[in-house]
Amino acid sequence: MGHFAGFALDRAFGHPRGLLGAAGGALMARSNAAAEHQVVRLAKLTGAEDVLVIGPGPGVGLRAAAELAARVVAVEPSAPMRQASCRRCAELPNVSVVDGTAEATGQPDAAFDVVLSVNNVQLWPDRAEALAELRRVLRPGGVLLLSAHERWLPGGRAGLHTDVQEAGFADVQTWAWQPARGTIQAQTRAIRPE
Repeated sequence: MGHFAGFALDRAFGHPRGLLGAAGGALMARSNAAAEHQVVRLAKLTGAEDVLVIGPGPGVGLRAAAELAARVVAVEPSAPMRQASCRRCAELPNVSVVDGTAEATGQPDAAFDVVLSVNNVQLWPDRAEALAELRRVLRPGGVLLLSAHERWLPGGRAGLHTDVQEAGFADVQTWAWQPARGTIQAQTRAIRPE
């Protein structure tokens, strides 16, 4: 990929900002919606959970989780995407959106029952460090749910499965899921051991 193409993709999706970031956010809201809702369904939220959403982008999955959970914190490195998430969830009092990354959430130890991430695992600079951080913020017995475009996921499904296991998670399950319209997703569910 050429330098300009890489730059444009980073500005639109990796670290959204400017006009490319706005366009990327609008595209993410549409193209990721099915995966966002699927991951929230898989979480089986009952209304009592504290949920951490990593990289919510424009906030589609964040809103879906917030409508079913007690409290939802979103960690997003992009200021324009934080603003978009805040706008989408403005009337929901159980949502907070903060600056951070998967590797550095800024959240306390064992603070969440569920951690969700959709279509950003492939952007984490250090997957092992990010998974260690997500394990740290999950309560014992807490659920990690990841979904990523399989085509762009370094190591594919098998690599993600191995990385999650090596990070100390238990009951790791990984599978392919394809929305009615969209690309195949590598999805993983795992538990933080007691």
